[in-house]
Amino acid sequence: MHPIKHIAIASDHPGRAAEFYKKTFGWTEISRHHIDPDLSKEAPRPSGVFLSDGAINIAILKFRWDQLNKGLDYTGLHHFGVVVEDATSWIAMLEDQGLECIDGKDGTPPGRHAEIKFRGPDTVVFDITSSPWAGSKP
Repeated sequence: MHPIKHIAIASDHPGRAAEFYKKTFGWTEISRHHIDPDLSKEAPRPSGVFLSDGAINIAILKFRWDQLNKGLDYTGLHHFGVVVEDATSWIAMLEDQGLECIDGKDGTPPGRHAEIKFRGPDTVVFDITSSPWAGSKP
């Protein structure tokens, strides 16, 4: 079994959303990127805040491109991620099943977690990675 270790939420303002989750549920902030400390200002694209509930990594992100084909104004649950033993063999297995790799197969951009995104059944996007997300339980 490969349990979920990462959930991503698309948000118009990751900083404001993160403050809500930290205050309401007591989640811990792991890191933030491109978010102005003055939460009244607009969040740039891309930007994000990474939180943990002690077991999984929760990314609240303002995406730079439309991975879901729902438009950049989409907010809500975006994708989930699992840790696999060998990402290269998983890429081959998933592509053999006819799934579309939509990002990360050709390398990870600097400053981003090493993950490969696929579009699964019902157009649900998921990540696979061989390295756990910060804040996720081993």
